[in-house]
Amino acid sequence: MEKIKKIVLAYSGGLDTSVILHWLKEKYGAEVITFTADLGQGEILEKIKKKAEKTGALRAYIKDLKEEFAKNYVLPALKAGALYEGRYPLATALARPLIAKELVKIAEKEGAEAIAHGCTGKGNDQVRFEITARAINPQIKIIAPVREWEFTSREEEIEYAKVNKIPIEVEKSSPYSIDRNLWGISIECGSLENPWQEPPRDSFQITQNPEDSPSKPTYLEIEFNKGVPVAINKKNYPLVKLIEILNRIGGENGVGRLDMVENRLVGIKSREVYEAPAAVILHKAHQELESLTLDRETLHFKPLISNKYAELVYNGLWYSPLREAMDSFIAVTQRWVTGSIKVKLLKGVCQVVGRKSPYSLYDAKLATYTSEDIFDQKAAPGFIKIWGLPITTLAKIRREK
Repeated sequence: MEKIKKIVLAYSGGLDTSVILHWLKEKYGAEVITFTADLGQGEILEKIKKKAEKTGALRAYIKDLKEEFAKNYVLPALKAGALYEGRYPLATALARPLIAKELVKIAEKEGAEAIAHGCTGKGNDQVRFEITARAINPQIKIIAPVREWEFTSREEEIEYAKVNKIPIEVEKSSPYSIDRNLWGISIECGSLENPWQEPPRDSFQITQNPEDSPSKPTYLEIEFNKGVPVAINKKNYPLVKLIEILNRIGGENGVGRLDMVENRLVGIKSREVYEAPAAVILHKAHQELESLTLDRETLHFKPLISNKYAELVYNGLWYSPLREAMDSFIAVTQRWVTGSIKVKLLKGVCQVVGRKSPYSLYDAKLATYTSEDIFDQKAAPGFIKIWGLPITTLAKIRREK
């Protein structure tokens, strides 16, 4: 085993990373420093810090990254309309490059030769962590214990923890693997691995079952300024607070549940369940405001950018020249995406019911069928004749032949 003096570990405080902390010290003879990011997962992070230190960490870093996460990762993806395979708002995928960036930063500060993570060998997160780390520091060493250690089950990890006096909480084991942050929750494993089975009620964390949600609709007016959500019901909020409010209100109305079979980067299909009330509401509202303010050619072209942007994020390529270049295109499209969208939340459904903007391209006098109509209908025959000329010519030639 290669001798490494110092390692920085992405640490959650759960069974895997607690065992990893001790395992790294034992196998590499290294000092281990832990890093835990506050991304709005709702955990008591001071408790996690104390646990890391008790498990043997040389130092335990805790950093509040909620604002940076919302502003520099979530917001660009929202402006881009980035939904992987048209549905997943990329909550976990957006968090990984930020965490990896901080891991490398701490490693450089501490003089550590390596970073470590607890990802498995068949997931997407291993790629996101490692590609990001090498994009920032190509020389950094990366250790992934779960891909190389001797344990084959959770029970073996628990036994190792007991033998080595690693503090782990004795509680009823959840059958699900859950990753949570401000932008959403990813839920997998357990009975969810059967794509035919409906997700059990206990698999959901923050959303009310639509059947049990209020029968009276909740209306929200969401205001955007150049693509940035800034207010709810005419009251301004910082971005993090705005997302938290929409998560709460959307969750109460059963909005934000996603159940999909997606294509992982490593080549397998995986059944994933997500909860993302704020993301679902904001993506729908933002897309609707763009339909009001963007010209037809830009509006029809942008989904190509949106899909590619989502793929890059999902596949761990946040730090890629293409993503940076697409941000420049997106910035131009967002100059006019200002206005308000009214949504109706009811029984798990988010429906857009109103839209307005000072830059609206909707002209009532052109659209109306009343006496206010200013559309020149006499121009239509000439337009149709020229527009249809290729088809008419083709039909004429073929009939003659």
